[in-house]
Amino acid sequence: MRIKVDFDLCEANALCEALAPQNFELDDDDFLQILEEEVTDETRDAVQRAVAACPRAAISLED
Repeated sequence: MRIKVDFDLCEANALCEALAPQNFELDDDDFLQILEEEVTDETRDAVQRAVAACPRAAISLED
C-alpha cells in the first residue's frame, strides 16, 4: 500500500504530520513532504488515521 497526495487540495494543515510523523512532514516553507510513501504494518494504523483526519481529503491510499 502506498500513500498518494493530491497537492492541489492539500492545505498543509499538518494533521497528517501530527498523526503519522514517520510518513509526513511539513518543510520550512510549509509544503507537505512524504517521507515514506510505502505503508508498512507498523505505520498502517497511523497513516489510516492521517487519511481520515485530512480536512480536504487530499490523502489517499492505493494498492
